[in-house]
Amino acid sequence: MGVAIAPSGPAAESDRTGPGRAHWLRVAREAAEDLATDAVAREQAGKAPLDEVSRLRESGLLTLLVPAELGGGGADWPTAYAVVREIAAADGAIGQLLSCHFFLSWSPWFFTEPTLAAQVEQQSAAQQWCWGGGLARQEPPLTLARAAGGFALDGRQSYATGVLVADRLAVRAVRADTGEPIALVVDPAHHGVGIDGDADTFGQRLAAGGSVEFDGVPIAADDVLGSLSADEDVLSPLAGLASPVGRLLSVQLRLGMAEGVLAEARDYSRAGHSPWHPDWPVGSHQDPQVLTAYGELTVLTRAASALTDQAQEAVHGGLLRGEDLTYDEYAEISVLVAMAEAAASRAAQESTARALDIIGARSASSRLGFDRFWRNARTHTLYEPVAHRLRDVGDYFLNGAHPPFVLPV
Repeated sequence: MGVAIAPSGPAAESDRTGPGRAHWLRVAREAAEDLATDAVAREQAGKAPLDEVSRLRESGLLTLLVPAELGGGGADWPTAYAVVREIAAADGAIGQLLSCHFFLSWSPWFFTEPTLAAQVEQQSAAQQWCWGGGLARQEPPLTLARAAGGFALDGRQSYATGVLVADRLAVRAVRADTGEPIALVVDPAHHGVGIDGDADTFGQRLAAGGSVEFDGVPIAADDVLGSLSADEDVLSPLAGLASPVGRLLSVQLRLGMAEGVLAEARDYSRAGHSPWHPDWPVGSHQDPQVLTAYGELTVLTRAASALTDQAQEAVHGGLLRGEDLTYDEYAEISVLVAMAEAAASRAAQESTARALDIIGARSASSRLGFDRFWRNARTHTLYEPVAHRLRDVGDYFLNGAHPPFVLPV
């Protein structure tokens, strides 16, 4: 594996003249600190995150990826990844909500022609839309049939992120006449759209997940973004990058949760709290079991972070290549992201579970809220498992097989 990494920003982003990476990282840190102050109370209340979305909107983070000339923040994907990780460390559910928004709001650039994509982005920035939904395959699929004046959308989309607070939905449907999978934009205020907050998950309660019913919803021609076919005769390598670009958001989300729980556990330990041990006084920072656990989890998380950096550079390089990207280069990028997914998933699950052991019996207190990290990480990894990613890595390593085109949300 050795995708050549270009030395500067993507050509498609060369005209971005926003405030810059340092500005957005500062904004993200401020937003994360704000979210952290009441994270436990908000998570336990489990209300639809309307207030949290307002905080993101006021900070400018919802329009982060929109080019500056279209009214947005003018940031690039590396900046968006760093922002998601920062937010996820404070609140994993809001990190998921924001990562889903970034991916779905950017999807027109992957699946439709540039003029329409720019039109959608400009309107999204002007009205500061929050996006929800999902483009992943589901059974049975939504169906799109021809109707007077355009198309009609029918079916039910099961659990999807952000739908309880979304101003626009991006969804996957199958054309009734051809069977081709396509990406659509839907206004949830349309007649025939019914949103059900039926998720009832034990974690990621603030990700605004739910199901959406579509009953003859009118779809205009401009709301049809383009094909989601995995056929290489239809899917260009650049459009194929939508898969690793989106999956890398999930990687950053997992790393953020791993880093967040370790940071909170460390603060708790430094404050003089530690599990009782017969050979060490309460409050000691020298319990060898505690030190070993922190060491192991630090190594695990840092290793996943290093692999994620490699995958991010590869994704960035692929975006730089643009229309010159080849299928073989796309495959290498996808495999690197799959490796990062596996490493970050392990880091998130082990860190959020073992942090409870480090803290000891006090971690059972709902007042402290340490359990939310484990519940959030475990819920996300259940919806985004990595076993098949490891098979893809093995098949590529052994047989040179290209990973399938699979969208994360």
